[in-house]
Amino acid sequence: MNPHDRDIEERTRLAGTNKFELLLFRLGEAPGTGERELYGINVFKVREVLVMPKITALANSHEHVLGVANIRGQIIPVIDLPAVVGCKPKLGHTILMVTEFARTVQAFAVEDVREIVRLEWDQVIPSEGTHAGALVTGIARLDPGNPDTRLAQVLDVEQVLRDVTPQPKEELDKEVVGEALQLPPGTKILVADDSFVARSVIELGLKAMGVDFVMTKTGKEAWDYLQALADQVKTDGGRVKDKIAIVLTDLEMPEMDGFTLTKLIKQDARFAGVPVVIHSSLTGTTNENHVKGVGADGYVGKFSPRELAATLRRVLG
Repeated sequence: MNPHDRDIEERTRLAGTNKFELLLFRLGEAPGTGERELYGINVFKVREVLVMPKITALANSHEHVLGVANIRGQIIPVIDLPAVVGCKPKLGHTILMVTEFARTVQAFAVEDVREIVRLEWDQVIPSEGTHAGALVTGIARLDPGNPDTRLAQVLDVEQVLRDVTPQPKEELDKEVVGEALQLPPGTKILVADDSFVARSVIELGLKAMGVDFVMTKTGKEAWDYLQALADQVKTDGGRVKDKIAIVLTDLEMPEMDGFTLTKLIKQDARFAGVPVVIHSSLTGTTNENHVKGVGADGYVGKFSPRELAATLRRVLG
């Protein structure tokens, strides 16, 4: 089974309609209840799923790194996902999910893989109000309308990766981001991202650039903020572009994704002149072409403050 062999164009078109596909898997018995809960990852991030190959243990590696696997000639680190989440796999680690995001390839060992489901982002509730930990960005209702709907926890795989393989800290100073970014007077950058680790990195980068910003956790929260701002400027006179210099949005978010947020902004005359930059771990030419299709003004991969600064400067002109 190789999700990337499926029609990538169809999945990209799907993203433009606030829909996405979630690969469901299990990690074993959950601490406390002993239930085998469902977890999910966006299919876009999964390169292939295979039966567990031979793993070579690495000397002195992180406790949650099982080792490396040789997959089609590429040596790929294998992360023990049940251990990261605190589950006990009853069947053992039987399946390997090879993922590609944030310009890296890594594999996650899981107990088993169930199915791929097609969902709308509004079926995913942000984790903030559910007391879920930092590793979960949302709870997906798999059978909307059914009072006994199955629930799946959407994992923040970027957070998992940074916990297990900490990146060398790049000091955020003028050497990295350049001189202070000059926004038009009285304007801010509006940010939307559901990942705690991504928001932290963006915040550090924007502070190093010396700009004011507003941080939101979903596309819907950012859209609601823009709506309220539009109402305010209508009363006070002026334009939204005199308040918001750039919208910087993630793609994958509960309630409303970044593609939908971008389309709504670009189709609404009240937000004329407000550029949108998409900031995502879903890198690759297919995504970048689709980003242009929904009218975004820029696209930048996550976790590169230098690249983010360069893109914001270019978009501001």
